[in-house]
Amino acid sequence: MSLPLLVTLILLLSSLTYWLGCRRAFMLARQSLSGKLHSRPYYYGVLAGLWCGLPSLAVVVVWHLAAEPLLIRMAMDGVAAAKGISSPDQANLLVNDLRNLVAGTMMAHKVDPLIQAAADQYLGMRRISDLALATVALSTALAGACLLLKRIRPTLRARNQVERVIKVVLTLCSTLAVFITIGIVLSVLLESIRFFQQVSPTDFLFGFKWSPQMAIRADQTGSSGSFGAIPVLVGTFLISGIAMVIAVPLGLMSAIYLSEYAGARFRAAVKPLLEILAGVPTVVYGFFAALVVAPAIKDLGAMVGLPVASESALAAGLVMGIMIIPFVSSLSDDVINAVPQSLRDGSYGLGATKSETIKLVILPAALPGIVGSILLAVSRAIGETMIVVMAAGMAANLTFNPFKAATTVTVQIVTLLVGDQEFDSPKTLAAFALGLLLFIVTLALNVIALYVVRKYREEYE
Repeated sequence: MSLPLLVTLILLLSSLTYWLGCRRAFMLARQSLSGKLHSRPYYYGVLAGLWCGLPSLAVVVVWHLAAEPLLIRMAMDGVAAAKGISSPDQANLLVNDLRNLVAGTMMAHKVDPLIQAAADQYLGMRRISDLALATVALSTALAGACLLLKRIRPTLRARNQVERVIKVVLTLCSTLAVFITIGIVLSVLLESIRFFQQVSPTDFLFGFKWSPQMAIRADQTGSSGSFGAIPVLVGTFLISGIAMVIAVPLGLMSAIYLSEYAGARFRAAVKPLLEILAGVPTVVYGFFAALVVAPAIKDLGAMVGLPVASESALAAGLVMGIMIIPFVSSLSDDVINAVPQSLRDGSYGLGATKSETIKLVILPAALPGIVGSILLAVSRAIGETMIVVMAAGMAANLTFNPFKAATTVTVQIVTLLVGDQEFDSPKTLAAFALGLLLFIVTLALNVIALYVVRKYREEYE
């Protein structure tokens, strides 16, 4: 039985158990002398569904995590003994061949007979394992459902148990999120340390030349090894700054108009149209920037006598600003609408005009949400890659001129991780150093934003 079918059956059994639990709770309420239950019938059904679904799903997860390595080891024991392999690296190569053969990505004429026999053995054991898993999981689901349905009594504290389970699930999810964040930071940090063992941190942080072309052979020429990150950071801030100059005023002003001045019909029609911009793929924006905006800026510069490159930071920044307008507008609009109407009424009662109410009451009250929307827009601008590649190029020029070509950190990370360079080379490891630098910059922006919010936020009872 396939995994999706098994999970579907477990969910159907849980739904059926939920219905039976609610029905049994109603029956007990009618039969009881007082006619009262400790909890609402809904909680009895949810508890029954949880007892049916959670243990069986846990069995499925644990089984899949443990069965795959065990089956591969059992299938490869004979192959390793026959070939006399003792090195872990050679054993991993054979395991990769086995997986490719099972997945059907290996040519038939290149298959080793021993690997073919191991693949056949593996497939046979996996069929038995899947059948055993289905039997155990469904039996566990049925056992849990029957056990809980028999335990349903008017005095059963179903709501307390359901809330306890939900609390445990939420705790596990939050803990998982924390560990994932720690894992991401450590993975980037450890590889960055390997990079800084080969390249000086001073040269990386304060160098003014970015040319990470490392020689693969000793006699290769034309390969420099300059890893100064200043040009890349300047390009990132230049393009992101242009984008924010476009997105923040337009997004914030449109949010103020839609929430405070526009009528209900106009708002209902315009807001979804504005949010459509957020769903357009970035590659479409990239095409628009490369084929329309960049040539238009170049022609306009030629008309007034300004030298404009065919790929400029201004073109990428303008289109990126248009792309992130919905992030500022939609979130700011929601935050402004969440400001209590009593604050507006109190301001009007004191004689303030509409514009004064917006400036002195509504915006200070909505400041944390507005700063959050701007931070989201900044993160979106810093992390954008496709528009920069297509409209601004990949040249790491140290310039503050928006009419020249520039690049960003994310573009260089993509460029460094593409190609046949070995993973231990400084060229490849430089991508992790740039990622760590971008993480630190983003963290600093968040700290500054928190300081601004705490200093200027207005608190209301």
